[in-house]
Amino acid sequence: MAMNDSVNILNSAYLAVEYIDSFLPDNPLQQPFKNAWNYMLDNYTKFQIATWGSLLVHEASYFLLCVPGFIFQFIPYMQKYKIQPDKPETWEKQWKCFKTLMFNHFFIQLPLICGTYYFTEYFNIPYEWEEMPRWYVLLAQCFGCAVIEDAWHYFLHRLLHHKRIYKYIHKVHHEFVSPFGMQAEYAHPLETLILGAGFFIGIVVFCNHVVLLWAWVICRLMETIDVHR
Repeated sequence: MAMNDSVNILNSAYLAVEYIDSFLPDNPLQQPFKNAWNYMLDNYTKFQIATWGSLLVHEASYFLLCVPGFIFQFIPYMQKYKIQPDKPETWEKQWKCFKTLMFNHFFIQLPLICGTYYFTEYFNIPYEWEEMPRWYVLLAQCFGCAVIEDAWHYFLHRLLHHKRIYKYIHKVHHEFVSPFGMQAEYAHPLETLILGAGFFIGIVVFCNHVVLLWAWVICRLMETIDVHR
């Protein structure tokens, strides 16, 4: 009975959002995005899209989102918004962070990204434009992924702070006295795997189109880079 009530509530909410959406003006970016998406499908294989496309989305999103924080360090007015304003960044630490990030991205994360294609094939995840969920469904899915990942990150992060294992794994992430956005994925390879697992749980639960993989990547990077500024 409770399950039926929940389903009815979700259906009602979905219909309400669809009704509101019918009054919104057309998105001027929808047609260009559709054209670009269909061009991608026509010119690249699913393996190329799932692997190299996902890598490109991750790298472009990560470093573009780091740009504002990087620029703000040169603006005195913005220092008061920094987490630790009395501890400025140094070029040496940022360069060290960048080199470690490149190692993590291409030797730890890229092999995991290579499994994306096989994940979409095994679960029959569509790529077609016509199968893409509406914006409000995608937003709800990203929210669901965020709730799951946040719970996973909270408990596993606390575990990594345990005195018996902190110095072996998580201490690397706190190596820099002054936090900055690019430090978000600066971590021990094991921490990348342990905390990163939470990212994929929501995907397994909610994914019904490959676009969710990219939307959730961008949302997660926005959050984690922001909290490290």
